[in-house]
Amino acid sequence: MTGSTQPAVRLRRTLSLPMMTLYGVGTTVGAGIYVLVGKVAGAAGLMAPVSFVLAALLAAFSALSFAELSSRFPRSAGEAIYVTEGLGMRRLGTIVGLLVVLSGIVSSATISIGAVGYLGTLVALPDVPVMVAIILLLGAIAAWGIREAITLAAVLTLIEVAGLLFIVWIGRDAFADVPAALSAQPIPLDLAVLGGVASGVILAFFAFVGFEDMVNVAEEVRDVRRNLPRAIIYTLIITTLIYLVVSVVATFSLPVAQIAASDAPLTLIYTEATGNSPLPISLIGLVAVVNGALIQIIMGSRVLYGLAQQGQISAVFGSINRHTRTPVVATAAVTATVLVFALALPLENLARLTSLVVLTVFALVNLSLIVLKARDPAQTDGITVPIWIPVTGFVVSAFFVLFQVMEFVQRLL
Repeated sequence: MTGSTQPAVRLRRTLSLPMMTLYGVGTTVGAGIYVLVGKVAGAAGLMAPVSFVLAALLAAFSALSFAELSSRFPRSAGEAIYVTEGLGMRRLGTIVGLLVVLSGIVSSATISIGAVGYLGTLVALPDVPVMVAIILLLGAIAAWGIREAITLAAVLTLIEVAGLLFIVWIGRDAFADVPAALSAQPIPLDLAVLGGVASGVILAFFAFVGFEDMVNVAEEVRDVRRNLPRAIIYTLIITTLIYLVVSVVATFSLPVAQIAASDAPLTLIYTEATGNSPLPISLIGLVAVVNGALIQIIMGSRVLYGLAQQGQISAVFGSINRHTRTPVVATAAVTATVLVFALALPLENLARLTSLVVLTVFALVNLSLIVLKARDPAQTDGITVPIWIPVTGFVVSAFFVLFQVMEFVQRLL
């Protein structure tokens, strides 16, 4: 008895360079910037914009390492493959991949809870049914099709960025006030100021985390060896510029103490400048939150798919739906787990652990590229960076891991 074999169903390569760049900006620029800029100002004072620029430079080392690795190994579950190929530890690669999925699930669950909170400020609705509806809807969108999901994410990203630029426009007088403010309050370059800037850098660094998610949709990117590395670099440049102008407005529009004390500093700038209700900013914050959750579900499902394709977890997660050309089983698994985490688990400590997991992955990925470049320094079709880039990226990531571990231990004691 003979049977015909059907061709394997593969992910559809539909993502262009502009779409990938918007995806990257969407996963990096989140609702957190609406709060984080005040915290950085509280630490660094009028030097807050400097903290953001320095944080961008530190993040750039890992971003460039991811850019080269994405052109060397343009496959889903990127971090797991990088560690497996670089360090020759398949089991460690699997653990790294699962940790990336876990971080995305915890992040998405936390974000979904935040979405309910934002929505609750606009209209009174029961929390649990709304949360279930939001998560299931996002899971359905992620399973619908990569073009459709990324297009929606791109639209939400444009709204999100437009909201930040709207705040910049409202507070544009701050740019003219910078010289006068610095003349009236000169900044001494002493240890206290430098310590504040360094503290601000540590806070601001996490505003640039997100570019690493981009490598996990590699198998759906057109001309991936060229477009994906470029999209990572463009994402870092765009987010740096956005954060710089937003931080200048936030730092010089109102007294630093007032901005630092606010849990919603950009909303404060809006209401102080216009005297209007903060409803528009709240709506944009809700958009940013929903967009972040959607992108994390997409990322997590692609990592599970990639691990299954490499034979590192059950093959069931590697199945592709013939109509949607998406990993429906992996998407359903991620969505269901997000729902469980959002409804059942205390997320405060898990949310702190997310950044620790991401930074540990950064350190391992940079170390993997160091080994790969020492073993095989051959050029790729995409981007090649000098070896001091991943070396510096490893040192920076390892420092932040140590800092996070010490901070986490102190909280437990």
